[in-house]
Amino acid sequence: MRSLAAATTLAVLFSSAALTATPAFADSVRPVSALEDAADTVVDGTHQRVFISDPSTNQIAVTDGTGAVVGALTGLPQVRDLTLSPDDSTLYAAVYGADKIVAFDTATLAQTAEYATGAGTIPSHVAYADGKLWFGYGDQWDSGLGVVDLTAETPTVTLDLSAGHDYASPPVLLADPDNPGTLVALDAGISSGPVIVYDIASGTPVIRVQDDKGGFPHDAALTPDGQNLITAGSGLVEYRLSDLATVRTFPIASQPESVSVAPDGTVAATVLDTDDAGDTYVFSTDESRPASVRNLTSEWMPRGHLTNWSADGSKLFLVTDTYYTPQFRVIDEPRKYAPTLKVSAPASAPRAKTLTVTGTLTANLALPAGTPVTVTRTDLESPNGKSLGTKSLGTGGKFSFTDVPPAGAKVKYTVTYAGDATHTAATVSDTVDVSRATPTLTLSNNGKVYSYGQDVKFTAHLGTTYKNRTVEIWANPYGADKPNTLVKTGTVNSDGNLSVVVDLKRKTELTAKFAGDARYAPKSTQSTVGAKVSISTSVSGAYKSKYTWNHTYLFFRQSKDPVVTATLPPYGGRKQLLQVQYWSGTGWVTTYREYFKLDSAGKSAVQLTGTPPKGVRFRVRNSYVSGSGDSVNTTTYGSWKYFTFTS
Repeated sequence: MRSLAAATTLAVLFSSAALTATPAFADSVRPVSALEDAADTVVDGTHQRVFISDPSTNQIAVTDGTGAVVGALTGLPQVRDLTLSPDDSTLYAAVYGADKIVAFDTATLAQTAEYATGAGTIPSHVAYADGKLWFGYGDQWDSGLGVVDLTAETPTVTLDLSAGHDYASPPVLLADPDNPGTLVALDAGISSGPVIVYDIASGTPVIRVQDDKGGFPHDAALTPDGQNLITAGSGLVEYRLSDLATVRTFPIASQPESVSVAPDGTVAATVLDTDDAGDTYVFSTDESRPASVRNLTSEWMPRGHLTNWSADGSKLFLVTDTYYTPQFRVIDEPRKYAPTLKVSAPASAPRAKTLTVTGTLTANLALPAGTPVTVTRTDLESPNGKSLGTKSLGTGGKFSFTDVPPAGAKVKYTVTYAGDATHTAATVSDTVDVSRATPTLTLSNNGKVYSYGQDVKFTAHLGTTYKNRTVEIWANPYGADKPNTLVKTGTVNSDGNLSVVVDLKRKTELTAKFAGDARYAPKSTQSTVGAKVSISTSVSGAYKSKYTWNHTYLFFRQSKDPVVTATLPPYGGRKQLLQVQYWSGTGWVTTYREYFKLDSAGKSAVQLTGTPPKGVRFRVRNSYVSGSGDSVNTTTYGSWKYFTFTS
């Protein structure tokens, strides 16, 4: 926590014309990735810099007004509370882990001074008032109030100024530069939560009034006139400083974690939000009006004075999620009520039939009956949206409307509330799956087998549709090395046909695709065809050839071993089947059958060895069998080669 002076400088920065013109200030969030935690934040409105202390990384991050890091003040062990001089020229930081308060020039970011507070004092809170730096120091049950007198020629440090109060923990300090002579201290480390109001006009604190308020306060802020104090602890309560009497209790859903007061007295508070009832509450000075409540984050809100208003009270700034990466958040128009807009459309509906959409628009400050919302339909016929006009709220914020969707597929209904002087805008959508007719789509040649390299004509036929008459034809050859390829796209002819010729060298799955239109659904159909391989068989070593026994025979000497060579289109792992038969006198009988792997050129040469009988007729062939080594072609049998042996 810090003095009201620091909170005011934060407001000055973010209300400047240059920053309010930046789009990032409209309900934006930005991670401050240089940090792991955030203990305190002050803003230098003169130089437009934000200072965020991080005791986990021992630094003060310096950012611009969007949370973008532009520098760092490092080497500050467990740095805690921050405050600024009234003219924004000097930043003061309580360096808990080094027993000192350090001063920096806010223009150059250079360290200008440091004030040792004494060994083991571990200062954690600091406030600027009446030309002095007041600080809370010590540890649990051994804490006190000290001061650095900056008005002295040589600044001096004085401890043990608690005026008789025994602090359970280092006091959290607040002061208003426009209300000199007053210092407020909170003993936040004890369940009774005492508040002490000091008179510091003489330079030596004297207790004016004190009272136990309870609840381990997590944050506190002074009202703009400096006369009242609001604490966030077991509740959110406003007290009058003159006698610490309760002035106002603010209704919240869960434990408050931080609080800030705008120049006009509007109060903002963050809460723990364990039940998703809202993270941020904004209370008007008119106690009869309900709070404006918004959900900002799914993470629990951090404790401490990390919430501030802009100087003109138009915006609210928060640092959240500090247990992970701190998030810099800007809330635009925080006084306005953020309505909850809901819309419910049927999950599905038939095209060209009436459907009904219902919804509600509610807010903490109820909207009157007759409040208008606008409706837009987005579909295939109107991809940029078509206005369906304005609908009015009924009682309880309810609304409904009917529509006859002219197009099928996903139809989106968007309902928008424009907002007014007291409510923010809201928009929400729901989608209906509107039916479409199923078109007829066929593709020729399914199941047929063709010769290797044959040019085959495929024809896709599209039946009745609405507007789209375009068809795509894709060819996907078997084998992982060949991609699925678009081989033809175009508008079907007057008969509904689109054709393409494909050179078939492998089994191929062809797909015809129709993308659909506003009234007909997408459709696809497949045609899978086979493709044989080309097989060439040669037999070498014969001394002559002669047409006999109804075939051309090769003649071999018994001493010569025939070499049978097969040539096929190459493919990884491909094999060929070699089969040898002899004539038994009544029929051909297989005497040898074996698979041989082809080389990278698609060739396989096999030598037939042994002592064959003279005068016996033989024949040999090579074949491709799908699945023997690969499956990218259809089983193909080569032609027989005939031969015999002589002496």
